[in-house]
Amino acid sequence: MSCDRAVSVAAPPTLVFQWICQLRAAPYSYDLLDNFGRPSPRTRDPELAELAVGQRFMSMFELTDFTLGKDVTLRARAAAVTYAVHPGPSPETSRLHARVRFPGPSWLLALPVLGDFIMMRKQLLTLKELAELEARSGS
Repeated sequence: MSCDRAVSVAAPPTLVFQWICQLRAAPYSYDLLDNFGRPSPRTRDPELAELAVGQRFMSMFELTDFTLGKDVTLRARAAAVTYAVHPGPSPETSRLHARVRFPGPSWLLALPVLGDFIMMRKQLLTLKELAELEARSGS
């Protein structure tokens, strides 16, 4: 089963991709639930954009593939996720897209898919907010 989600972001694709790389440090979702109560960092660490296959993302995912500046693919036991950034209608906008793939019959996945939908929505909105804030500040 595949689930797709996307948000438009008022920030250039290169900056949005750098925020995707920040998922190496934290999930950027509901920190109380999926980050043991620790807040996800609100400033970007440029070193996290230095990618290599095998790196850990969000503690439970492993980086299996990437195209610098465009996408990362992560795998955990129960799912594979690709985060991609696409150019928007202007150079200062982009579209952040996430595709999650779950193995197994769809009727067995109702609860995991619902949980993922809620958590990933928050994650994408948080990454959008942080990228737009950085783009507006010019830093």
